[in-house]
This record gives sequence, structure tokens and C-alpha cells, in this order.
Amino acid sequence: MSVNPMAYEAQFFGFTPQTCMLRVYIAFQDYLFEMMLVVETVIMKKVNGLPDCKIRPLQIRKSTEKFLLFMKDHFDKLFSKMEEMLLQLVLNIPNNVLLPEDEVHKQYPYSTEEFQALQEEIRQLQQQYRAEASAGQALQAELEEQKAVQAELEKILQWFGGLENICREHGTSNFKESFAFLTHNSKKLQNMLEDIEEKNKRIKKHDQLL
Repeated sequence: MSVNPMAYEAQFFGFTPQTCMLRVYIAFQDYLFEMMLVVETVIMKKVNGLPDCKIRPLQIRKSTEKFLLFMKDHFDKLFSKMEEMLLQLVLNIPNNVLLPEDEVHKQYPYSTEEFQALQEEIRQLQQQYRAEASAGQALQAELEEQKAVQAELEKILQWFGGLENICREHGTSNFKESFAFLTHNSKKLQNMLEDIEEKNKRIKKHDQLL
């Protein structure tokens, strides 16, 4: 079998010429084996029909195998020559032939250096795209964080607005006065909470004594 990959021929035919020749070889070989089995069967029938025949089936099988090896050896030699001729004269695309799908290479030829430069440019563009995509993701995350902060600030502004309304209802419009007002009320609430807790303790002790 030829070791030449023949990639251009594979592009045209849709299969490699070596694969084609291998299938032809296997088909011929299978036919040869089947033919020898038929010949062996016919010989055995003829021999069995002869009176006082001393030829045994095992001898026929050995003779058939020996003849098969002889035929296969000659077949391999002939097939090797046939394969060489087919690969050179039938399944080969000449070097001066250009397939229709490759006409663009003829119109816009590239040297090896130009092709490598183009590949390097593509690689740089890919790196730039990945960097910009990463930066875009970072900006998107920052934007989401800013939205969350803005929502919290809006809640705080609403709270201050509500606080201002409460302070106005109680006659305090100044922020300093409002803060003092809240501090005073919070102390009152704390004292009330302490009183409630103290009363709860007394009630529990009273219940325990009972």
C-alpha cells in the first residue's frame, strides 16, 4: 500500500485512493477464498464418487490450502503492480490541475510568510476580543453593584423623607433638633422596654411562689 496521503485526491473523490485500493484488494481476496472453497467442495464430491479411492478429505484440505497460498502470493504481486498503475494514472490528480473550489487561492495567492502573518493577526484579534469580553463582564458586574447601591441609597432617602415628615408633625424641622428628638424617644422606648422586662420577671417570680 502507498504511504502517500494523497490529500488533494481525497478532497476531489471524497475518499482516499488508498482506501479504494484496500477495498478492491479485500473484495478480490474474499472472492479468491470463496472460489477455493467451491473448488474444494467439487473435488471432494468427485473423489467420494470414485470407487476404492484412497484420497482422504484431510489431504484435499491440505492441498487446497497450499494452492490457496500459491494463488494469494501471485495475486499480491499482481495487485501491487495494478495498485501502482491505478494510483499513478487513474486516481491521481496532476500537479498542474486546480480544483474549482481552490480557484480562490489562484486569484488571491498567499506566501508562507503572509499566511503566518495573517495567523498572528488572527491570534492577536482573538486575544483582544477575549480581553474586551472580560472587561465587559467586569463592567457589567460593577454596574449591577452600582444598581444595588443605588437601591439602598433610595431606601435611605425614603427613610430620611419619612423621618422628616414625622419630625414636622412633632414641630421639629431642623435636622439637629430631629436627631435630638429621635434620641430622646429612643431612650423612652428603651426605658419602657426595661420596665416591661422587669414586670415580666416579677410576674414569673410570683407564679413560682404560688
